[in-house]
Amino acid sequence: MIRIGILGEIGAGKSYVANKFGYPVFNADLEVSKIYKKNKNIFNKLNKKLPKYISSFPIDKSEVSKAILSNNSNFKKILKVIHAEVRKKMNLFLKKNKNKKIVILDIPLFLENKIYNQKKDILVFVESPKKEIKNRLKKRPNFNNKLFKKFKQIQFTPVYKKRKAQFIIKNKFTKKSVRIGIKNILSNIL
Repeated sequence: MIRIGILGEIGAGKSYVANKFGYPVFNADLEVSKIYKKNKNIFNKLNKKLPKYISSFPIDKSEVSKAILSNNSNFKKILKVIHAEVRKKMNLFLKKNKNKKIVILDIPLFLENKIYNQKKDILVFVESPKKEIKNRLKKRPNFNNKLFKKFKQIQFTPVYKKRKAQFIIKNKFTKKSVRIGIKNILSNIL
């Protein structure tokens, strides 16, 4: 099985690109949403650590945002609990898809959380115009610039991620630019 890790800035179109490969995708952001909505055990853990903020189930993302913005200690507590659960979900996904030729890992903190396997994984950096990224982020419902900055602080720089990647897809937010990039990658690895 070839594991392709998708890297890039927040808002660069990583999930869009991941889905265009045509192989099973593990989307960490989607998993976090499911955890907040359905995992009572995670609610109990977060409620125990942050009772002032996380008080009702299903977990309300605005409560999580308030906890994160109030101090860095809260952010670390949330990350620790959530990332352990996301890693479990990823391992289940990998087990379920072990006979697939390729799987796509759309995980924002792929390098930061040491999920990357240097011998096995192929890294793809999604590069998008900065101005376009900012415009797209502002259009997102519930976009919070302070929260965005907090998440950027825990991520490696785009320059570092780009250096680590074996391939770069120039996402001009057109189907054609992405399709060409993916076709090039697949012809090189298959």
